[in-house]
Amino acid sequence: MPIAVPVEKASPGFGDWRDELVTKGYTVVKGAVPRERALEYRDRAFQWLEGFPLGFDRNDVSTWKNEHLPVHVKGGMFHGYGFCHEEFLWDLRCEDGIIDAFAKVWGTDELITSFDGGSIMLPKRTDVKDGGKWEHMDQSLHRRGFYCCQGLVNLNDCGPEDGGLMVLEGSNKLVEEHFDIHGRESYKTWGPFDWYGFTEEQQQWFYDRGCKWTKVCAEPGDLILWDSRTMHYNVRPSGERDRVCTYICMAPASLLSDEDRIQRAECFANYRGTTHVPFAAVFSRAHEPVVRHDGKPCPHDTGVPRNLPKKSLKVLRLVGIEPY
Repeated sequence: MPIAVPVEKASPGFGDWRDELVTKGYTVVKGAVPRERALEYRDRAFQWLEGFPLGFDRNDVSTWKNEHLPVHVKGGMFHGYGFCHEEFLWDLRCEDGIIDAFAKVWGTDELITSFDGGSIMLPKRTDVKDGGKWEHMDQSLHRRGFYCCQGLVNLNDCGPEDGGLMVLEGSNKLVEEHFDIHGRESYKTWGPFDWYGFTEEQQQWFYDRGCKWTKVCAEPGDLILWDSRTMHYNVRPSGERDRVCTYICMAPASLLSDEDRIQRAECFANYRGTTHVPFAAVFSRAHEPVVRHDGKPCPHDTGVPRNLPKKSLKVLRLVGIEPY
């Protein structure tokens, strides 16, 4: 499989947070978005929730239930309703600090972005079933090398009890060795190519080599970056604060094939989301209304964002429609 960036570019020796990205498999870029502006984005996320005629009120805990919320997974991850193309998500993708961080990773500011969703996880919820830890990596076991840099923009204070990202520190450096030893089984024929879930037994192999799970803490406006080979999952809030974040992955526009470019343009035109990797093996589902807890399609999921993004030159370049 192709390697997105030469191995030497993913070697330590930068003298900044990129060294931690290489050695630990993740890093926190402080203040990629100014704190006050990040909190404004959090407010826009709650405005989006309150814009549905379902009775949700951020100030009324009794409405923090499925019946009053748009359909979501994992206790607060949103992908339906055209959410991936909401105006405030595109405004975040266009933040100079976000683009600059990915430009440092890739050595170019001519970038494209994934069409990811985000999370709005409320504390003290009693109607969410624990779906397990789902430890995984967002890179095919058939790929080698540093292929995708994932990102998460934190929009609220996020301490040990506030929910967030768990990473298996250092697992990125051992993944290929693991599969070299244990083999690479035949792969699924449907779904995103760049995803792999790990069993408890497989994880023990990494523990035996010194890898430990770490809860990544951050402040509003911090950008968490991680190597897609790094094993990870998320946890819901167990304290008092909500967890609000959006997922952003950027890569060089030069990696787009003609087929990728056409597919991404169609996704943008039809407000469809993609997986994390913004190039090669782009995976996107045609719109189908999400299903509510009563088993019926949600009538509010038209697949069109409630607030349409502005089609600025910066946006169209990040889509891949306009050249740099």
